[in-house]
Amino acid sequence: MQHVSPIREPLVTGGKTYHDITEDVCRQVEAKPNVRWAAALAVALVGLAIFIYSTYRTLWYGIGEWGLNKTVGWAWDITNFVWWVGIGHAGTLISAILLLFRQKWRTSINRAAEAMTIFAVICAAMFPVLHMGRPWLAYWVLPLPNTFGSLWVNFNSPLLWDVFAISTYFSVSLVFWYIGLIPDFATIRDRATGPIARRAYSFLSFGWTGSAKAWSRYETVSLILAGLATPLVLSVHTIVSMDFATSVIPGWHTTIFPPYFVAGAIFSGFAMVLTLMIITRKVFKLEDYITLEHVESMNKVIILTGSIVGVAYITEFFIAWYSGVEYEQYAFINRATGPYWWAYWAMMTCNVITPQLFWFRSIRRSLTATFIITIFVNIGMWFERFVIIVTSLHRDFLPSSWAMFSPTIIDIGIYVGTIGLFFTLFLLFAKFFPVINMAEVKAILKSSSEVKHHPHGTMHGTDKDSHTNTHP
Repeated sequence: MQHVSPIREPLVTGGKTYHDITEDVCRQVEAKPNVRWAAALAVALVGLAIFIYSTYRTLWYGIGEWGLNKTVGWAWDITNFVWWVGIGHAGTLISAILLLFRQKWRTSINRAAEAMTIFAVICAAMFPVLHMGRPWLAYWVLPLPNTFGSLWVNFNSPLLWDVFAISTYFSVSLVFWYIGLIPDFATIRDRATGPIARRAYSFLSFGWTGSAKAWSRYETVSLILAGLATPLVLSVHTIVSMDFATSVIPGWHTTIFPPYFVAGAIFSGFAMVLTLMIITRKVFKLEDYITLEHVESMNKVIILTGSIVGVAYITEFFIAWYSGVEYEQYAFINRATGPYWWAYWAMMTCNVITPQLFWFRSIRRSLTATFIITIFVNIGMWFERFVIIVTSLHRDFLPSSWAMFSPTIIDIGIYVGTIGLFFTLFLLFAKFFPVINMAEVKAILKSSSEVKHHPHGTMHGTDKDSHTNTHP
């Protein structure tokens, strides 16, 4: 009996050649903006305007513009901060960890995922800075020499660990993203017809020549940055979780938070990448590069991380019961049955029940179903952070100080505004930067579409546009 190993579906479909890849990816950079892109940018700019106005009100009138009170001192601001940091996790995981594991399906989606990471971290950083009340003194969180009687930061505080973790994460992610862009900037530079475009992309490409030595150094630097970024995937959200886990507040003081937060961050990050990539592949006609194989692979990661998050929810309840601490037990009973019960059950529905639909292959490979489920996942992950923060604070040890939190219009405006800021940055990126890594996609072309569409194994359709495109 002979067993024939099944051949995997190609990562690039449509019988593409090197020249086709260059044309397809550069088309959206070189063409004039279309109506759909302009309309989306207009909506995003409205959101950005709301953010600017809400920020102005916060800075001019103070934190009293928010819905905080003496009992609930952290609410929407920290909820949104953790939510945005979580969304930024998938980019580094796709770029760094999947690169180290030689997962070739990452090549079509890593560029956009890395960009999403950077924009999400920018949005996240807004909230702690605004919550300071005096953001012009934000540099005080850095251990700088000063003349204020040797005023120094508290290195025992996880809030300071946040500063170092997130700034390091942002720096490494930015360098990693930009290094990957350099060969593609050189391609656009060599194709540019206008003097402004040629000068701009010449500056951005740092004099890239496409020589064998340049490619060797490019790959070496990519591996080094991947090695540096991999621990950050685990450390950043671990440190964010310690903002809560190192406290003594029931509902926060638990050792499961670090792995639970990391899994949740990857869960929400992959969901946001899928949401954006499903739209991007349609708008920019990239269906041959972002295929159903990519969508299904990412949905499998969502099943895994969503299941881990679900187990963490159950474990929290078990440990609260097992601890025998009545305050801990009440904190979790209050989440499920107290005045914020609706937020808790929205979280459970969106994060635990909805992703289990991906066990069905037909749903995993359905773009419509995937788009809807990923929206639900990110709604659920926002509610998770809200439940952890607000329901643990609003009823503390002293019943006379119990209070409810209600967001003000400024709270809502800043949150909606950061979404506008995120999409403004992403739309500008998608228009002026190549949204797919041409060099890496060309490197996997032979092992994907050419084997299937060119059975004689002949390499044809080499790139006529630039010597910078082909990978040695």
